[in-house]
Amino acid sequence: MSDVSHRPGDIRGHPDATEMRERYSQILQTRGVAAVEELVILAGIYAAVSGWVVHFSAARPELALSNLVTGIALAILGLCMSMAPERSQDLNFVVLALGVWLILSPWVVATADAGTGAILSNVITGACVCLFALTAGGLLMSKTRKT
Repeated sequence: MSDVSHRPGDIRGHPDATEMRERYSQILQTRGVAAVEELVILAGIYAAVSGWVVHFSAARPELALSNLVTGIALAILGLCMSMAPERSQDLNFVVLALGVWLILSPWVVATADAGTGAILSNVITGACVCLFALTAGGLLMSKTRKT
């Protein structure tokens, strides 16, 4: 009969110790990236509801609809990227493009003047999304260079 009692001490003798250390190290390295991607989720939720928060949904329904679709897409992308940050480098370009779209959409989508509140809301949210995408991409590139 084998001895299965708990022995306090070191696990250096465990056959999977090196694999466990590598996996733990990888998780710790990508945790900062996941935190940035969680900010993308929040920015996406804000972009989705901004038409009703800033009160331009009645005056500019086309811009509110554009923000709703873009915000939902950002929130879904942020969720996917925060679950697997080591595989999300390619999706950062999509998030960056959506951030640029948020910045440009008040002038592209709205046929008339979108209003100061809508423009400021979209430009600030889009700039934050672009910053988050660039930060996450930079963190991922620095992590891949180290390994």
